[in-house]
Amino acid sequence: MTEAQNPLTPAPIKMVVASSNLPTPERALAVGAHPDDVDFGCGATLAKWAADGCEVHVLVCTDGSKGTWDPNADEAELIATRQVEQRAAAKALGATGQVGFLGWSDGELESTLVQREQVARFIRETRPNVVLGHDPWKRHRLHPDHRNAGWLTTDGIVAARDPKFFPDQGLPHHRPDRLLLWEADEPDHLEDVTGFLDAKFAALMAHESQFESTMKTGPDATANSPEMDAFRARVEGKLGAAGQAGGVTHAEVFKLIDDL
Repeated sequence: MTEAQNPLTPAPIKMVVASSNLPTPERALAVGAHPDDVDFGCGATLAKWAADGCEVHVLVCTDGSKGTWDPNADEAELIATRQVEQRAAAKALGATGQVGFLGWSDGELESTLVQREQVARFIRETRPNVVLGHDPWKRHRLHPDHRNAGWLTTDGIVAARDPKFFPDQGLPHHRPDRLLLWEADEPDHLEDVTGFLDAKFAALMAHESQFESTMKTGPDATANSPEMDAFRARVEGKLGAAGQAGGVTHAEVFKLIDDL
């Protein structure tokens, strides 16, 4: 089988690199729909910044309670497990900030004023210079949690920046400098994450409950199994394909919004 025929070989990312490599922010906040979304979307970027002194925070919008293919799994146990896994993943990235959980039921996340207030509060509490999240404008996206987490990130920034939104919080308003959206159809910003593949993979490996479902390694996969080697190859292939756009070994790419 040639490389062109190999389904595990990602196609090169088609993008115009308008910007690359933001200065390391003092504080960064990544907002994901589920435990593990942040690590898939921007884990290597967070690891790079954390290694350079950035205070990294993570906010997870749902409880991850449907993240299993076992219909008999205990829901409360799975929720607790996924919180432990997300904290371990953040530690693997070098994150030293808060790891927050809004706790909305997996698959039922909505983008209403209630959730927006929660995200705005977290932004005001952590005061990030850079926020990272799902791109809510991605075409043909199936999962409603990913769409709504993206809207909550963008709408939460607007609410957090303006003092007349949610004044009962009693917190000073805060305007981040930049927003990076992963999974974008038209990425225009590249972060060179060469040297941080291992940190990203270690964070993903912390989500053991997801080996069979999200990572598609099968029910008997272990850290050193051929199935896990194939998963790592897929992760490395994606970062390598993104890196080709900027002439680097590995990259994560985003849509950059800097007019906040």
